[in-house]
Amino acid sequence: MSQPDLNFTITGSLPFFSGKKPAAMSCWSLGEVAPRFCFKCLSFLQTMSLSHMENMPLSHSSLQGAQRPSWKQWLFYSTVIIVLLLCSFSALIFTFLPLKTAQGPCVAKFGPLPSKWQMPSPEPSCVNKTADWRLKILQNGLYLIYGQVAPNTAYKGRAPFEVQLRKNEDPIQALTNNSMIQNVGGAYEFHAGDVIDLIFNAEHQVLKNKTYWGIFLLTNPQFIS
Repeated sequence: MSQPDLNFTITGSLPFFSGKKPAAMSCWSLGEVAPRFCFKCLSFLQTMSLSHMENMPLSHSSLQGAQRPSWKQWLFYSTVIIVLLLCSFSALIFTFLPLKTAQGPCVAKFGPLPSKWQMPSPEPSCVNKTADWRLKILQNGLYLIYGQVAPNTAYKGRAPFEVQLRKNEDPIQALTNNSMIQNVGGAYEFHAGDVIDLIFNAEHQVLKNKTYWGIFLLTNPQFIS
């Protein structure tokens, strides 16, 4: 079978061009004209579309039916936008903040009596118990301390009521209200070697069977050194 001749010519009339007599056009010359022709067609359609939109009469009924958004709609839209911004901001923080999550649970709790130090088995690698109500930090990280202090309302001693949560013997939180049960703790950045303890101004100022404190390693960011 013989191969078709690709060098055919177009001799028919081309209604898209000017009124000049169409001349024979090869495939090569048509390939050069087609892109320019398509561009002119697109420009023409865009001009016609804009002209049509400008000349289109406005619907009187649609204007009458339009209503301004109520304050509830504005409040809803504003809330959605704020939530989306907060989510985006949080995602950026956790994306660019170099965090290294703690491997395995690292938690310890002392009390309430008669229970003393309670730790998972094997003992966690982030802390080490050194005495009652006291432990030593073994790993840099962000820690969460939680606890409860129950005052002994029957205490009649002279010493003023005070319970301190300390880091290296410096108080980081102090409780002085002896009329109600209070919570102790918060999120703190500790380093290896820090000693954390909970002390009382007098031995019998608190009900130790209702008082306890614990610590939990949240994460160990790489920037803590």
